Amino acid sequence: MSLRMLLTFALGCAVCPAATGTEPIDIGSRLELMVDEYLIERMTGGAALRLHRPTERELVMVFDKPWEGNNTGYYTIFQDGDLYRMYYRGSKLILGKDFSIPYDYICYAESIDGIHWRRPQLGLIEFEGSKKNNILFAGDVANQAFTPFWDPNPDCKPQEQYKALSAMGKPGGGLGLYAFASPDGIHWTPMSDKPVIIKGKFDSQNLAFWDSARGEYREYHRAIRDGRDIMTGTSSDFLNWTEPVWLQYDPGRITQLYTNQVTPYYRAPHIFLGFPSRYVAGRGLLTPLNERIARSQRRFGTDYTDGGFMTSRDGNSFTMWPEAFIRPGLVQKGRWVYGANFQNWGIVETKPETPGTPNELSIYAKEGLWEKPAALRRYTLRIDGFVSVSAPLSGGEFVTKPLIFQGKELVMNFSTSAAGSVRVEIQRAAGKPMEGFVLADCPEIFGDQVEQVVAWTSGGDVGQLAGSAIRLRFVLKDADLYSFRFGK
Repeated sequence: MSLRMLLTFALGCAVCPAATGTEPIDIGSRLELMVDEYLIERMTGGAALRLHRPTERELVMVFDKPWEGNNTGYYTIFQDGDLYRMYYRGSKLILGKDFSIPYDYICYAESIDGIHWRRPQLGLIEFEGSKKNNILFAGDVANQAFTPFWDPNPDCKPQEQYKALSAMGKPGGGLGLYAFASPDGIHWTPMSDKPVIIKGKFDSQNLAFWDSARGEYREYHRAIRDGRDIMTGTSSDFLNWTEPVWLQYDPGRITQLYTNQVTPYYRAPHIFLGFPSRYVAGRGLLTPLNERIARSQRRFGTDYTDGGFMTSRDGNSFTMWPEAFIRPGLVQKGRWVYGANFQNWGIVETKPETPGTPNELSIYAKEGLWEKPAALRRYTLRIDGFVSVSAPLSGGEFVTKPLIFQGKELVMNFSTSAAGSVRVEIQRAAGKPMEGFVLADCPEIFGDQVEQVVAWTSGGDVGQLAGSAIRLRFVLKDADLYSFRFGK
């Protein structure tokens, strides 16, 4: 099933209810990621939430065309049916005493697998006497970032099937966010002649999407509060937006946030995932490259960026992981530099290297730039594999808050070592084990599966408990639990 079909199917997904006291949380049959403590009543033993970093893969593009410059960035990538689409800014930096950016363009690329990309000749914008290029926009629209999405709103007009926000105006004063629409993702027109959002800084990648769980559009954009930070607002029509408010973080952010990259997770759209670029200023000169670029503007050589991770269930309050999601890596790789490691906006499913194994999640991050063409590297993660409840071989467990579900099976995404295991007990809301579903009735489950039905000695049918308040007790040994759901 394509991501577009999954997003369309998810339009009826319920919003997370507030988890207050012992009031049961109605999860229905939706997928629940273990990215926060929302469903967890208590963890004991060695159980703890663990952030998983993605695996570094190949470079998927080197941006070496003359109109792409040496500073491409602000990548938007999403799957549209059988096609993967990429939008990005081409930009040239000239270092020296008179630092300058002579041009910016918005460019487009596409792929059939998310790995091998091509630049179609669009014939829209002339560069050095030729329109044989992949440029979508020049001029004011290209000053910052043009960030499109495919709109799954069931009331979306065909001529507005794709929408985008783009900052236009003068950097440092007068910037605002303008709304654009397109029937095909290539040919775009403004939706109004005035900015739709004016409160903010906007000199970064600003984005919006249809929030299917809440039936509204949601936007996130750059603003300044004790350094670079993020504001958000909502809209029913993409043109009239609420007054933007600041994001709240728990724990508080430890760095400035250059971008936000917030998106609903396509398998659980009631949960927002954010992949901000973390901006750490004034650390000092690390390499000869840092020393050279610092001669132009010192902060270019002494400030650093890496990839972060945060999650939200309401769009405003985010659980912020203090550790990096993507580190710069070995110094010799040249990614310890201002502007590197910016993560793209969007998560896509891609085929695995090993046939017959589950698909992977692919995300992308920027590297190179300054003295050579920028490049885009792919990173992969198992499905749902951002965070897990993890325990060592000595064991650990957690018990959920009271839940109400629909379905006949409990399905989990988990991984164990050869000596590890997972076992599950179903309890009444008050905490008493239910007959037939006590821990002793659950054989040890081991292996590594994205979809594993939990079974007890009496079988795996839990339909008799649907609609009643229950708790789940997971006992882990050298194991990770990434997500669970009830189904069928």
